[in-house]
Amino acid sequence: MVEAIKNQFLKLKKHQFLFEELVKRDFKKKYKRTILGMVWSLISPLMQLLVMSIVFTHFFGRDKPHYTIYLFAGNLTYSFFKDSTYGGMSSLMSNAGIITKINLPKYMFLLSKNVASLINFGITLVIFLVFAAVDGVAFSFRFFALLYPVLCLIVFNIGCGFILSALFVIFKDIQYLYDIFTLMLMYLSAIFYYTDTYSPRVQQLFYANPLYCYITYIRSIVLDGYIPGWKTHLLCFGYALAALTIGALIYKKYNYKFLYYM
Repeated sequence: MVEAIKNQFLKLKKHQFLFEELVKRDFKKKYKRTILGMVWSLISPLMQLLVMSIVFTHFFGRDKPHYTIYLFAGNLTYSFFKDSTYGGMSSLMSNAGIITKINLPKYMFLLSKNVASLINFGITLVIFLVFAAVDGVAFSFRFFALLYPVLCLIVFNIGCGFILSALFVIFKDIQYLYDIFTLMLMYLSAIFYYTDTYSPRVQQLFYANPLYCYITYIRSIVLDGYIPGWKTHLLCFGYALAALTIGALIYKKYNYKFLYYM
């Protein structure tokens, strides 16, 4: 397993220049022919937050302390997952012209999409921390622990991207099914509501949702001031490892068949 990962990194390093160009292209393409360009990376999450904050604070009575930050943490994590996996899903088909002509590691196109999404996430994360400071959230050394759920989420996104991109090559309807799935996932991730109103048994069921685990970890550090226990750590790591393993196995099994469907 370790040897296989090492070989893939060596292949990626061999095509480092192309990979860097793919990342630049994917990032620029998102804001092509827009007046504000990269500024949309800042405006878009803020506008979403403003709308959700107004709706759920004024119309649904969500007036708990730091509710805007609670909402922002959930929306930030969900948006990163959605943006990364949506980009990953189309990464092979959108580069079919290159893949069918040149023998390259196909995962390069998926990883370039994820790096572009990660850049957007990093920008939004900085805004999130600024908002938290303005809202009176006390900063501490525990904030460095945010690296753990973020790293797990990155790996989880890549794994899901492997699965989705492979399915999309063969089964085009997956894009429409995924629209429904992500909408359902949003409502099941407790982005704008609290789970403490449910029974302990139902609260435990929420942890069957990987996104909820990552969102809860981030909220625990930023809002509650503590690092979650070992069970949450294992869940975050387990979901990331499972997604990456399944995705890698699918790529390995069907890699040679992709060209027949492009």
